[in-house]
Amino acid sequence: MKSDFEILEIVKQTIKKESESIKKLLDYIDNEFVSAIKEIFNSKGRVIISGIGKSAIIGNKIVATLNSTGTPAIFMHAAEAIHGDLGIIQPDDVVICISKSGNTPEIKVLTPLVKSRGNKLIALVGNPDSYLAKSADYVLNCTVEKEACPNNLAPTSSTTAQLVLGDALAVALLYCKNFTAQDFARYHPGGSLGKRLYLKVSDLYVKNEKPQVSLSTPLRDTLMEITSKRLGCTVVAEEGNILGIITDGDLRRMLNNKNIIDTQTQTAEQIMTKNPKTITADAFAVEAFTIMQQHHITQLIVTDENNKYLGIIHIHDLITEGII
Repeated sequence: MKSDFEILEIVKQTIKKESESIKKLLDYIDNEFVSAIKEIFNSKGRVIISGIGKSAIIGNKIVATLNSTGTPAIFMHAAEAIHGDLGIIQPDDVVICISKSGNTPEIKVLTPLVKSRGNKLIALVGNPDSYLAKSADYVLNCTVEKEACPNNLAPTSSTTAQLVLGDALAVALLYCKNFTAQDFARYHPGGSLGKRLYLKVSDLYVKNEKPQVSLSTPLRDTLMEITSKRLGCTVVAEEGNILGIITDGDLRRMLNNKNIIDTQTQTAEQIMTKNPKTITADAFAVEAFTIMQQHHITQLIVTDENNKYLGIIHIHDLITEGII
């Protein structure tokens, strides 16, 4: 077993080697990349990505990224393609072949088959002098000088480079498509990511009770309202107009300051905080979290378009939904 120091050193060296390989990719980005992006952007078909071995695994990830950012894509394994899966490719599709060497037997068989069908071929390749690169319509150079593997054998820096160029391709395409956060939400309706993009305040506050007292409500009844509604606060309102808020934090601070509290004679008006923070019901839930963070609070008053009181959204609502 290696020492702790040696283990830490190899981890740091791996990260350093891979980051240097990624930085080197900037030297290979030219108008060929622009032409490839335009080809995909103007295509009426899909993007078919193919590869074998570790390149196939990277290809699957790039397909997932393209699909989630508005560019329809399908993965076709290079070995399976020459045994029947070539039918996946339709006339208007653009094919991307991923390979470190560009000379693997499966790629050398697949390449002329793609070309014979009239499809445009993009090579995402680590060897610009390879068979694949010389056969392709566009070449995206992902050459790395050395793998991060100490033996320079296991695909490490090379697969990272492939992944980064795939991400660059996807991001450039979404930029060209003017792909927005709302578009992204349509493709990600599930999970916490989707909820951050589409869940609205109106979806959450309606699940809570609506604590409310008037200006003249005695402190004792105000305490009961806060306790019974279980949101840690109550709004002071008259005819829907928000006049203030009282939180359990306000009450604790009163006790800490040794203020005299008379639950029978004191009213909500005397202890409320004026001009409380609010949010409209049609705002995104993630906006509510941003306001809570900025002002170090755990509740927000929800209003309609006329600033009338509708209810309360609590930070626990956001936690439950996975927004936080």
